[in-house]
Amino acid sequence: MKELIHRLRETRKLQPDEYKQLLTSLTKEEQEYLFLNAREVAQEQFSNGIFIRGLIELTNYCKNDCYYCGIRRSNDKAQRYRLTKEEVLESCEEGYRLGFRTFVMQGGEDDSYTPRVMVDIIKSIREKYPDCAITLSLGEKDYDTYKQYYDAGANRYLLRHESINAEHYASLHPQGMTIQTRSECLFNLKKIGFQTGSGIMVGSPNQTIDNIVEDILFLEELQPQMIGIGPYLPHKDTPFKDKEKGSLELTLIVVAILRLMHPYALIPSTTALATIADDGRDKGILAGANVVMPNLSPIRFRKKYLLYNDKACMDDEAAESLASLQKRLEKIGYTISYDRGDFRK
Repeated sequence: MKELIHRLRETRKLQPDEYKQLLTSLTKEEQEYLFLNAREVAQEQFSNGIFIRGLIELTNYCKNDCYYCGIRRSNDKAQRYRLTKEEVLESCEEGYRLGFRTFVMQGGEDDSYTPRVMVDIIKSIREKYPDCAITLSLGEKDYDTYKQYYDAGANRYLLRHESINAEHYASLHPQGMTIQTRSECLFNLKKIGFQTGSGIMVGSPNQTIDNIVEDILFLEELQPQMIGIGPYLPHKDTPFKDKEKGSLELTLIVVAILRLMHPYALIPSTTALATIADDGRDKGILAGANVVMPNLSPIRFRKKYLLYNDKACMDDEAAESLASLQKRLEKIGYTISYDRGDFRK
């Protein structure tokens, strides 16, 4: 297995059956060897700096009804909210004061934020903070809408593909949502010029190891600049409420494999990792991740943006969160990088 890991590090590519071996057959010692190699590759590119992104959860309204998601349209227990432009700018102001140089606006697919409304918000942030990166994660849009976002000053766009296997994708989403549409969106984003992010939930219902291998191969084809990998976590008010959580161990293995394949990629240690285990975020970094996304949303709204149960870090003030993060990073040999953290190769 160590030979496979070494070859992946050197060539950034294996055969499908070899990826499957890494996902299913590693001993504990071999896992640690994989994580060590992933760490070394990340450190070669980024030293011991971990980039921070300020997360602004724009809205928990969503027109979609994905079976796993706590803000799905049919969840009548969700307490809905939308941030105003003023609230977004206040969040950016606080983040900028603390040293954040990337703002990530994430939300459900909420048609109240028309292209005109979003372009106005993006332009206002760009005008006030010309030295900052603006990342969006607002779901599937047509080419023209994405282009308007880009022309207004947005730099990056996150859109997890969740599963490239059409049958598995259909088992996670209602009729009318297809992986063909999701994939087209991702390639449109890259064509427009966005730094583009994709990824999966590891352990999502009905997912097989072969599905994960397919996803790894899709990411090899897409060559995203950002890769978001987290464990599946259930939400109590969804059809998947009784499904098992994803595996922390398998999630870390996937993160490490993708780091070896994509040395320059920006890979977050996700909130889902921090939720599934107290040291999950640390372990993600030690498996090759190099980004964390503290929450800049107004605290009064954070408990309403629940994609899954028991979400970590909801009550921290942004400054408290940052101080706590720095202490944790120091314990494992890392530090916060206040650089914008653009993809560069």
